[in-house]
Amino acid sequence: MIELLKVIFLGIVEGITEWLPVSSTGHMILVDEFIKLDVSPQFMEMFLVVIQLGAIMAVVVLYFNKLLPFDFTRQREHFIKKDIMILWLKILVACIPAAIIGILYDDIIDELFYNYQTVTFTLIIYGVLFIIIERLHKGKQPNITTLAQLSYKTALLIGIFQLLALIPGTSRSGATIIGAMILGSSRVIAAEFTFFLAIPVMFGASLLKLVKFGLNFSSYELIILFTGMLVAFVTSILAIKFLMGYIKKHDFKVFGYYRIILGCIVFIYFLF
Repeated sequence: MIELLKVIFLGIVEGITEWLPVSSTGHMILVDEFIKLDVSPQFMEMFLVVIQLGAIMAVVVLYFNKLLPFDFTRQREHFIKKDIMILWLKILVACIPAAIIGILYDDIIDELFYNYQTVTFTLIIYGVLFIIIERLHKGKQPNITTLAQLSYKTALLIGIFQLLALIPGTSRSGATIIGAMILGSSRVIAAEFTFFLAIPVMFGASLLKLVKFGLNFSSYELIILFTGMLVAFVTSILAIKFLMGYIKKHDFKVFGYYRIILGCIVFIYFLF
């Protein structure tokens, strides 16, 4: 029972932090310092990535109509929604950098950067960047206010910004939102494209971890994995709705301050 409560807590943390620009992986690593699941290190490494599938399914459910490129109510010649198909092509273009670097250097990145020192540094530095970028963009009108206005070049550049998120504590959503805003996107479009971009990226990352771990799960491990994913799914729906409502009226500076404060607390804790 205690182990299930731990998993539920981890699922809540994942569901909230996956979409807010505060780093889900960073938070999960930090939480793991205090809440130790009774599992092998290999399973825990896989769990911290695969639990994100629950969060991803929340995007699929909430944005189903914006993501489904087929209209089963129309005649054959109008069966494919060209605008959504083009959007998916842009998403795939944006995935290319992370797919190449992630596959080639996944083990090296895990070995070098999955620790609290890295998380502390990236929490603080990207918190500062959020505040700076928001101040620079204050009063400016974005050039990109619809998903259709995102060019393939802009999508690729956002994908390059996403490479920063391979380092724990950076925040995948934070890196891509910052990148999209620098490239002229509005906060809403930056957030939506970030959500959509997460689908192939997280499915790919989870598949990679599952292949490395193998499919020989015990019943105990399966219960832990699916419980975490379910809790992350429910929490993510609430978190996404909150974020989209929040950024229509506010900027991202509050998340920058949060990251800086959390990074300092983590540094002080582990220092002493």
